[in-house]
Amino acid sequence: VQLVESGGGLVQPGGSLRLSCAASGFTFSTFGMSWYRQAPGKVRELVAGITSTGGRTDYVDSVKGRFTISRDNAKNTVYLQMNSLKPEDTAVYYCKITVRDYWGQGTQVTVSS
Repeated sequence: VQLVESGGGLVQPGGSLRLSCAASGFTFSTFGMSWYRQAPGKVRELVAGITSTGGRTDYVDSVKGRFTISRDNAKNTVYLQMNSLKPEDTAVYYCKITVRDYWGQGTQVTVSS
């Protein structure tokens, strides 16, 4: 199993980023996927989740209306579109197979002016 995140970077408050997580080594289309984040000195938290078909999504309250999780099963990729970014969104973002303990290496998102 391999999960490779990309798309992080430095962005100003109010800006946008789209994270990608390329998956391999398992039947991607049969597993729900999740995005987590971990800010310095804080515990890792669940940000968003999506079912295997993409028919259902869930978000932590702090990102509702700003972030959108989606997936492309033909490309074995899950995305996190992040809009209206705030400094408190600064963290390392990880993707994960929802029901398996497999994680990517993470991608850093820094929101700062």
